[in-house]
Amino acid sequence: MSSLLPVCTMRRILAAGGLLALLTACGTGAVEAPVPHPDPTAAGLCRTLHDRLPQKLHGLSRRATTPKSYLVTAWGSPAIVLRCGVPRPAALYPTSELAVIDGISWLPVPPDRPVTFTAVGRRAYVEVTVPPKYTPAGDVLIELTGPIKATIPANPDGSL
Repeated sequence: MSSLLPVCTMRRILAAGGLLALLTACGTGAVEAPVPHPDPTAAGLCRTLHDRLPQKLHGLSRRATTPKSYLVTAWGSPAIVLRCGVPRPAALYPTSELAVIDGISWLPVPPDRPVTFTAVGRRAYVEVTVPPKYTPAGDVLIELTGPIKATIPANPDGSL
């Protein structure tokens, strides 16, 4: 099935509600990505995060997103896409193996060859989709730790 998709398009199933999403990740046009619907508290934190995100990530410039929302930010081609205020990942369990980078716990999905990482244990979940072209993906996550730590507090009870 993936052979029918353009090389620059990534198809994946979002855990929340089984929503099928297409992330258009090539060219210079706007990147298509579903906008999360967080609660008002998380939305406020996400707005602050959006204002603190770098104009360049991993040497890649920001790109427009569609629909336009402060909850979604993209860089480069193929696009690295950050979505703030996503639902708790369905794959997140107390026993999940997490990657901890500069004090932020990330859930990689799929665990063996991750494409999507979700920052967990914070007041808002932040999802970052890193195309395989950008390796190691951890370099991208390192660049995002500062803005996330500065704007999305850790859960005070230590919950994921």
